[in-house]
Amino acid sequence: MAAFVMPSLGSDMDAGTLVEWLKRPGDEIHRGDIVAVVETQKGAIEIESFQEGILTGYLTDLGRKVPVGTPLAVIREESEDEPDDAALLKGAAPAAEQQAPTAPVSAKPVTLDVEPRITATPEADGARLKISPAARRLAQASAVDPATLTGTGPQGSIVLADVMARLEQKPAPEAKQAVREGGEQLSGMRAAIAAAMARSKREIPHYYLSQTIELTNAEAFVAKVNADRPPENRLLLGALFLKAVALACRKFPEFNGHFEDGVYHPAEAVHAGMAINIREGGLVAPAIHHAETLDLDTLMDRMRDLVARVRAGRFRATELSDPTITVSSLGDRGVEALYGVIYPPQVAIVGFGTPVSRPWEQAGDIKLKRVVTLTLAADHRVSDGHSGARFLNAIEKHLQMPEKL
Repeated sequence: MAAFVMPSLGSDMDAGTLVEWLKRPGDEIHRGDIVAVVETQKGAIEIESFQEGILTGYLTDLGRKVPVGTPLAVIREESEDEPDDAALLKGAAPAAEQQAPTAPVSAKPVTLDVEPRITATPEADGARLKISPAARRLAQASAVDPATLTGTGPQGSIVLADVMARLEQKPAPEAKQAVREGGEQLSGMRAAIAAAMARSKREIPHYYLSQTIELTNAEAFVAKVNADRPPENRLLLGALFLKAVALACRKFPEFNGHFEDGVYHPAEAVHAGMAINIREGGLVAPAIHHAETLDLDTLMDRMRDLVARVRAGRFRATELSDPTITVSSLGDRGVEALYGVIYPPQVAIVGFGTPVSRPWEQAGDIKLKRVVTLTLAADHRVSDGHSGARFLNAIEKHLQMPEKL
């Protein structure tokens, strides 16, 4: 018997609101299945299951905001007998005792099914429109008429994903911020970013390094690869940047991991967080898992998919909860160098600026070359300037041999 709990999606999250169930009691659950949707300051997050078995029952109502670690549902292994009420709650305590206390859970699991939570809304012709509470709220906020949507949920009901699909087809109206006494109120996203970055600067002793890298080989390689490809399949320089960082992390594990409770835990794999701008404002940096093992084309496909889903406001819990290092680029914004703030519990962030043309000395000759400024912000508790310089040198060496990436 295992509890499906509210996960932690970053150091700036202490609670989330359950807005939609995508699995019903009695459904078979496989590892990696999307079971529920949780709303946080970062948007609607799809929560995956790490257990295999049968979804036995819900423990939390839709629309309820609960702390990280709160049991949301119970999943039992198929080999287990049908549980009684006491067994349902066994092991359903919050994931960590240090988390904020949860509201008491009744002795019996919530036996809500998806259909009862799909409310019927009258239409003009008298018919009843079935729509989930989360989908209705988003439709109202986005000025989308639910009657114009085709439902893909239970019994043809309209669910959150249906509204999100419509929003991808038309630009969302600009949200007006509440203005009080001549100021602008922070959005939930901005407030979350502010809290995380304030904590980072307060607790992490940052140090900063920069290095200019010549890009002749890298850009020639990209041009050669893309020569016969259609635009939608072309390789971008950003994929080379991300792969070079991931490979360098294998040699320098002090930049790839988490610092928690006074102890540094180097990661076994490189889950590279890619900083992405959200359409409504703000940034997230979801992970591309095992980036060091992916070939460039696969990495490029993962980057495209991630950007598309983030811009649509839909990404997964595991992509936010486990990045081991962040890579940020403002190459399309004309910024020549950026110095990031580390996102705890990570210990480093690497930045790439806009490639520019500069006079460059090589073998006594001065020529005009394309270069990019590479930066590193790192945690002085785990590494120092000497190892940081070697780390940047390793990234440069990988970029000088793009065919081996």
